[in-house]
Amino acid sequence: MSEGDSNGFSEGVASSQGDVRVLVAMNAVLSTLFAWSIVWGLSFLGMVEFGVINVATAAIVLFAMTYLVTMT
Repeated sequence: MSEGDSNGFSEGVASSQGDVRVLVAMNAVLSTLFAWSIVWGLSFLGMVEFGVINVATAAIVLFAMTYLVTMT
């Protein structure tokens, strides 16, 4: 790879804004997986009951926190 190619790639990546829908979808999937693992771990320790409501609540909280941090 020549020096000119790497400069062009760097400029292209730096100017790319990306698609917000992809970021939101990735945030939703990763927040859900992380929430599932947190709730599973806490239920393994006997601190909370593992269930859909607890996983969904944790996922919504994680999604909202991540969205606020990244979009503001």
